[in-house]
Amino acid sequence: MERLLLFARTVSYLRPDQVFAQVLKRVRPSSRVPPTRSVRTRSGVNIGPSPSLCPPASGEFSFCFLNRTITFPPSSVDWASPTLPKLWRYNLHYFDYLADPGRSDEAKCRLIADWIANNPIGVGDGWEPYPVSLRIVNWVKFFLRREKPPETAWLQSLWRQAAWLERHLEYHLLANHLFKNAVALVFAGVYFEGPEADRWLRQGWALLRRELAEQFLPDGGHYERSPMYHSICLSDCLDVVNLIECSAAPVDREDLARLKDTAGAALEYLHGLCLPDGEIPLFNDAAFGIAPSPTQIVQYANALLGYEPPVPAQGLELRAYPDSGYYVIANGNDRLVIDCGPVGPDYQPGHAHCDTLSYELAIDGRRVIVDSGVHDYEASPERAYARSTSAHNTAVVDGVEQSEIWGVFRVARRAKPIRASLRRGDGGRVIFEGAHDGYRRLPGKPIHSRTITYDERGEWVIEDRLDGRGEHRLESYVHLHPDFQVVRDERRLVIVTTDGRRLAVVEPLTSCGARIDRGWYFPEFGMKYEHAVIVFVQSHEAPFAVGYRIRTTPMPPTRVPHRD
Repeated sequence: MERLLLFARTVSYLRPDQVFAQVLKRVRPSSRVPPTRSVRTRSGVNIGPSPSLCPPASGEFSFCFLNRTITFPPSSVDWASPTLPKLWRYNLHYFDYLADPGRSDEAKCRLIADWIANNPIGVGDGWEPYPVSLRIVNWVKFFLRREKPPETAWLQSLWRQAAWLERHLEYHLLANHLFKNAVALVFAGVYFEGPEADRWLRQGWALLRRELAEQFLPDGGHYERSPMYHSICLSDCLDVVNLIECSAAPVDREDLARLKDTAGAALEYLHGLCLPDGEIPLFNDAAFGIAPSPTQIVQYANALLGYEPPVPAQGLELRAYPDSGYYVIANGNDRLVIDCGPVGPDYQPGHAHCDTLSYELAIDGRRVIVDSGVHDYEASPERAYARSTSAHNTAVVDGVEQSEIWGVFRVARRAKPIRASLRRGDGGRVIFEGAHDGYRRLPGKPIHSRTITYDERGEWVIEDRLDGRGEHRLESYVHLHPDFQVVRDERRLVIVTTDGRRLAVVEPLTSCGARIDRGWYFPEFGMKYEHAVIVFVQSHEAPFAVGYRIRTTPMPPTRVPHRD
């Protein structure tokens, strides 16, 4: 019964057209693709360089996805690979590796031919709309950049894939999946010639125009609130600009200008959100090595749009992105990024984590307090941990998740921000204030609010307050990067480097207890590192507060009696 209620609370957020598409997908047999006639490509089509998403191969038929390498015998690729995770299999069907300069042209051609021979229409992971969409884009890029013309069988297969995709657009999922579908239709419509291609281009362009307006928020952020998926969709925008600008494609120039404007705002947002190491924060489903890096994206945008990132500000800088819910306090190489946004669009929170009011902190250019990232997209303990509230630098109340995460991608009741603001205070201080309602379903309807105060001298004060009624237990988590350890010094907790150098001191400011746990850090898919977690704990009658201070200013030497 409880699982049924959980399911009902989940589907209650879906859009009616999404529910209809979900039902239709289950009851309608797969649409057939009309027979392939003579396939013609459009003249004057070209594309410039773009970032590679595939690590160099260790062999012609070796594939490294999600930090896991598999080598197949030549021309005997197991495209089904049932023992491997589904996301690994998806990557095998994407064909990103066609851009790998270390893999020979002969091997790439053999892989295309082998895929065509062993993946009949509509069968297996390779024919799901998402991998079809990525493969269409990758094949078009490869065919355009290759000196030799593509084989007729390749063109016929690509045509069939586009025809299949047109009949299987992911209206049941929407979000970044439908965005990928739109981009693929544009690529196929530009590449081929004929009435079907013209229809694909019209449909793809209209869908892309609609999804751009919905998926990219006024502050420039992607509405799924994942910096990784923001980077992926931004790269898709740049790919479309690249193709259109290099081709004689019949598209509306005003629409193209809007696409460029959207990409420009998304670039500014990405630049503003990155930490001093130049990489994205790992909120929600985000990891390094999946999307092109911010540096690659900026270089790509510079070549296409002449984009130049803003000159770094001197001294203290505040950045607020209220539509996506991210707030940044930057001062030289110290930077705090705070998440106080919705978990994503209500109808598609599949990439959401319980990270409302969490933060990542870099000190002197290095990530010190980190988000846990994401390990996989399987029904695994690592997936459950990465999405949990205790895996983030925020507060757990009464041992309950702030949002009802379940399954691999599902969310039932979810935390919603009540307020968020970032302002300058007196005496050079900066103050962030935010609150969410994720725990209102508990007895006494508690509200979790957080205040973060920054002093330019290098002091951060974090206060978690629980308003409401009744007695509750609040645990406030602080996750350290694996490069650092915690040393106890009476009530203070000293963050030290591997060589014993003291970096910062964390100390409670209220009568709460403090313990040191061990957690997991997943900076990339398939990577797992154990790390130290500081937990401040207090049980009390609401309202009450739990607070701690992080000081990065030099302090007198202290005898260290115990190390955890």
